[in-house]
Amino acid sequence: DLGKADAVVRRDELLPRETFRQGDRIRAYIFDVRREQRGPQIFLSRSHPQFMAKLFTQEVPEIYDGVIEIKAVARDPGSRAKFAVTSNDPSVDPVGACVGMRGARVQAVVNELQGEKIDIIPWSPDQASFIVNALAPAEVAKGVLDEETNRMEVGVPDDQLSLAIGRRGQNVRLATQLSGWDIDILTEEEESNRRQAEFVERTNNFMQALDVDETIAQLLTTEGFTSIDELTFTEVSEIAEIEGFDEEVAEELIRRAQEFIESFNKEMEEKFHELGVSEDIGNIEGMTPAMSVALGEADVKTLDDLADLSGDELVNAEDGILKAFPLTLDQANEIVMAARAHWFEEEESEGDNTETS
Repeated sequence: DLGKADAVVRRDELLPRETFRQGDRIRAYIFDVRREQRGPQIFLSRSHPQFMAKLFTQEVPEIYDGVIEIKAVARDPGSRAKFAVTSNDPSVDPVGACVGMRGARVQAVVNELQGEKIDIIPWSPDQASFIVNALAPAEVAKGVLDEETNRMEVGVPDDQLSLAIGRRGQNVRLATQLSGWDIDILTEEEESNRRQAEFVERTNNFMQALDVDETIAQLLTTEGFTSIDELTFTEVSEIAEIEGFDEEVAEELIRRAQEFIESFNKEMEEKFHELGVSEDIGNIEGMTPAMSVALGEADVKTLDDLADLSGDELVNAEDGILKAFPLTLDQANEIVMAARAHWFEEEESEGDNTETS
């Protein structure tokens, strides 16, 4: 009840196929209040994820009392939603409490949302478990997390593939929004083939870079090493613990890895200068010679060229300039902002000159 105040519900903040007339009584979520010339303007939404969260807070006393906590909400308004909850009391089942006796509580919310299907997901502090839960009703056979890029590859049985992806990708899209992780859905066969291809590729890289036989390269890959760089930062004792290795072998592997990296960086620096890439780009924190070369080959040769890009243009999985490097979107954004720093310095300098004049 807004009393004397007026509120606005834009068309894109309503559920599909909803129509209201001025004066109709509706429930909605206040997502913005702005001071304008004609007075404060209140903006309402029925499609906002928090609208569903507040409806559950009204329907479920345990949420209102703080016994059950809402961790995340993802919605495709009017169609389907996923809702993650956890309990602060081990004796209270968060999913059961939200469903209610014979589904009465969740049904009340569904009715308010024009029949929107709601999956109530148990939240878990373990990201892998949470993502598996978020993909319900599909059954997950296995998954591999990449914490550096916030991405998870999920393997599902062949008969579960369409269920995991959902109609028009809806299920995996909502699970991605709910968890905040990028999720790749593969059949068990596809996942196995990809793992095998990665194993072979990494093994070959170790054989060529370290000049070792296939057995040693396979042992390194099996132990979880993914790049030559990793070896240079690993303790001798850790490598020596690998079955069949000793400290002498470990020291030799680290020495060869360091020599390879030094040689590779030198080669990249020469190429970097041949391409005419600005030294300023190479001086950006986190920028490696190989990354500078990749930028140069994409005709990004000055700070201004780099500053004009977005982080996504650098790391996009399909056509990102630096997609071959283990960069997260946040790291890519930091690189772009570092390239833009001189813009702000120039603006400040111009401002100081104007003030002096």
